[in-house]
Amino acid sequence: MDEVSVVVAHSERATLRVGDVFLKVDADQARLDVEVEAMALAPVPTPKVLWRKPPALAIAALPGATLGRLGGPSTGSPTAWAAAGAAIRKLHDAPLPPRPGRAGRSIVALAAELDDECKLLMTNGVLPADLVTRNRQVAEAALRPWTPAFTHGDLQIAHVFVDGDEVTGIIDWSEAGQGDALYDLATFTLGHEEHLDDVIAGYGTDIDLDVIHAWWSLRSLLAVRWLSEHGFDPFAPGCEVDVLRSRM
Repeated sequence: MDEVSVVVAHSERATLRVGDVFLKVDADQARLDVEVEAMALAPVPTPKVLWRKPPALAIAALPGATLGRLGGPSTGSPTAWAAAGAAIRKLHDAPLPPRPGRAGRSIVALAAELDDECKLLMTNGVLPADLVTRNRQVAEAALRPWTPAFTHGDLQIAHVFVDGDEVTGIIDWSEAGQGDALYDLATFTLGHEEHLDDVIAGYGTDIDLDVIHAWWSLRSLLAVRWLSEHGFDPFAPGCEVDVLRSRM
């Protein structure tokens, strides 16, 4: 009998692996609806849906391995990172899905959320005031008009699988929808700035680096408290707090 391993688990959702099957359990069925819909629409390789019975979704494992994880060493050749950039561009060029995603929050709502979060980070002593203030300044460049694209919404490198130099699949689509394409690119390269040029080369178009840097700061500022409260460590080497420090 295959062992059951916990991939990720917190109060909102959990993912288990049994052999070649991943079982996702989510308290919010709307997220599973978005995931199944997005995988059906995305023009890039995605896991095969084996069955769905709320609150669970079973999907097949993908061949290959991820390009790494935040806070850990990155793997894969420059060609593999460029191939990931090309796959992301293919997704962004696809017809728009029917609903906004995590990367599609309005500028006004995002700015308000960011300001509230910065105040909490400083008031509660979670982060030094100068670190928060500087990254809030950097984050401002992300708060600009953008053309909607088909975005993944949570495109961490741990969600992109490659085999050699070929992308074999992208997982975890529960935040997908219409959004800012540069949010995806920033999420994918968060903590791995050394591969940004490779990704952009594969993406195949000019990118505003100030906006990428802004999304690194913005995403990290919004994530620190949530991660700490859900059993993750944003202070670990190479993770969100180090990303914020790199903008000083």
